[in-house]
Order: sequence, then C-alpha cells, then structure tokens
Amino acid sequence: MKWTKDSVLSYLEEHHDVSRETSDKLSHYVALLEKWQKSINLISAKTLPEIWERHILDSAQLLTYLPKEPVKIVDLGSGAGLPAVILAILTDHKIEMVESDARKCAFMQTALRETGARAVIHNERLERLPFLDADIISARAFAPLDRMLDWTSHQHKKGQVFWLLKGRAVNEELTNLPVSLKVESAQFDSLASGDGVILRLQRQES
Repeated sequence: MKWTKDSVLSYLEEHHDVSRETSDKLSHYVALLEKWQKSINLISAKTLPEIWERHILDSAQLLTYLPKEPVKIVDLGSGAGLPAVILAILTDHKIEMVESDARKCAFMQTALRETGARAVIHNERLERLPFLDADIISARAFAPLDRMLDWTSHQHKKGQVFWLLKGRAVNEELTNLPVSLKVESAQFDSLASGDGVILRLQRQES
C-alpha cells in the first residue's frame, strides 16, 4: 500500500481517535521540517516525497504498542523528533528526548512550541546523562543494539521496555549481542516500510 498524507491521517483517526486539531499539528510539524530541511539535514532528502509514510506513519505506528496510561518515554538520538515529537503531539506520555546536535534540538524546540506539544529536550550525549527513570526507551535509526544497550546500562530499571524502529539488519544485530547480555525480544511488521521492523526488547532480570 502506498501511504499518502490523507491515508495516514485517516488511519490515525480511525485506529487511534486522532482529532482534526491534532492532525493539523502533525501537518504543521511536517511543514516546519520541510522548511528547516533546506538548511539542516534533519532527514534523508530522498525520503522527502514520502515524508508522511516514511517518517510520520513510521513514528505514529508505535501508538499500537504503547500503554494507554501515561508513562515516561526517553527517546534516544531524537534528531528531527522522530518518533518523539510525533508521540508528544499524539499522546499524554511524558516524553524526554536525547540529542547531542544543538541545531536539531533547536528544531525540536521550535516544533514543540509551535504545535503546543510538551516534552523535555536533553542537548547532551546519552552516556553523560544522569538516571532518567524511563519506563520505555525508544529510538529510530539510532545505533546497533550492542552499543545502544551498553550506552543505556546506567538507565536500566526493572520492567523497562525498549521499543525500537529498526531496519533489515535487526536480526544480525540480535545475533551479534554478547552472550552475557540476556534479552527478550519480539518483532512486529512495520506499516510504513517493506523492510522496516518494530522491535520490542527487554533485558532479562537476573
């Protein structure tokens, strides 16, 4: 299926009760991203014609898997705010974003302000942050799993779940995890891309 702006917004309205007002906020976010993209490389330029499928739907599909009650989500390497700003627009979850690039943080701050969405931005490297007490850690095209799990070891707490938007290399990444690192994982097909995967990951408690 070829997703367009209209079909993405119809899907969100039908499956997640997204209102017209919230849809307008998503449209405003896209307009901002297209404007800033001219001076800052926020997303791959070749994906601009498919921005509603490749970026908005890809991020918003996480709604299917997230808890209904508000939890704290920490998003890693947020970049253009995908999926974090989209989730901040669409949900009441407490969103915190980690991004080391100050220009991308400036874009996300603008997007939050102009859409009225609420989230906290950490303009810092993940490994330098204090414990953020995340119930869920999300990431999209962030880093291989072994490095991500190493960098988040000091952020771990019991019951914490990772929801990750990954590509075709996900099985190789899982295979390459150290034997000493025990995790439980499950994969779900992406709505947005033929080779995209939604990965649920959780450290096994000792």
